[in-house]
Order: sequence, then C-alpha cells, then structure tokens
Amino acid sequence: MLKLAKLPDRTPVKITITVMPDLNRALADYATLYRETYGEKADVADLIPAMLDAFLAGDREFAKARRDKEG
Repeated sequence: MLKLAKLPDRTPVKITITVMPDLNRALADYATLYRETYGEKADVADLIPAMLDAFLAGDREFAKARRDKEG
C-alpha cells in the first residue's frame, strides 16, 4: 500500500450567487486592498473561494460538527 492515499476528487464545481450591492462594493474594496497589499491583481471571483475556505477553516463549531457527524 502506498503511503500517500488516493487523491480526492479535485474537479471544480461552479456555483453562481447573487449578492446585495453593499456586499458587492465590499468585495470590490477587498480586491483593491489585496492588489495594494500584494502587488497582484485578483478578481473577486478568484478571491471568494479562498475567503470561504478561510472562513470555514476558522469556524471551530463547524469543524466540531463535521467531526462528530463523521465519527
């Protein structure tokens, strides 16, 4: 048996959302600040998956609930 487990499915899934104008402005402002901070342009659509991933990774209650459900 290989030490490395089989890689999980990495097929991207497209999700379409609708946001309110104030959230849209905040996301655009975030993208601007990102560019100013890192010197690289990133579209809001590219930032959102990373933002969601960071949010979910930081939610301890969510992580606990997932562990409890699996075990």
